[in-house]
Amino acid sequence: MPADPQSSLTSNPPRGSGRGAVEVRRSSRRSRTVSAYREGDRTVVLIPARMSEAEEQRWVTVMLDKLAAQESRGVLGDRELIERAERLAEQYFGGRARPSSVRWVTNQNTRWGSCTPSEGSIRLSHRLQGMPEYVVDYVLCHELAHLLVPGHGPDFWRLLEAYPRTERARGYLEGVVAAGRLPHLPAAREE
Repeated sequence: MPADPQSSLTSNPPRGSGRGAVEVRRSSRRSRTVSAYREGDRTVVLIPARMSEAEEQRWVTVMLDKLAAQESRGVLGDRELIERAERLAEQYFGGRARPSSVRWVTNQNTRWGSCTPSEGSIRLSHRLQGMPEYVVDYVLCHELAHLLVPGHGPDFWRLLEAYPRTERARGYLEGVVAAGRLPHLPAAREE
């Protein structure tokens, strides 16, 4: 297995982080983006390998603050998520789309959600947590529609037109993706 990504464990996270250890994973394949997620009692921060220790510390603090802000906004648990999906299925699909399970996952970094129609299972990316409700509802409706129509053909999009905020939510998600591609400004140098 290649040495990339490199990991380091910080046992004393910055004050106010409210969580246990912070693990920083460096990757030479990661060029500009920084991301973070909770894994049990620790926080994993993913950074480019070329970052200096000072940049690393700054980004760890930024990401811990960002995660704390998202968590304070009240994230739906898996039970609330399936209840919400059932309400949306009733409201927009006449109750025809019945998921057997709906849950958050942390292994979807390129998709907002996924569905396995044969099992009736829906998974939403943890990256949606903290986004506006109408965006989460759109992704749920998108995946619920896949329980009725596989693929993204005309029948699928006609079905999804039932959700009135489809275009707005899609625009929001496109903006999030575009913002992730913007170059990050270098850290200000202290003199």
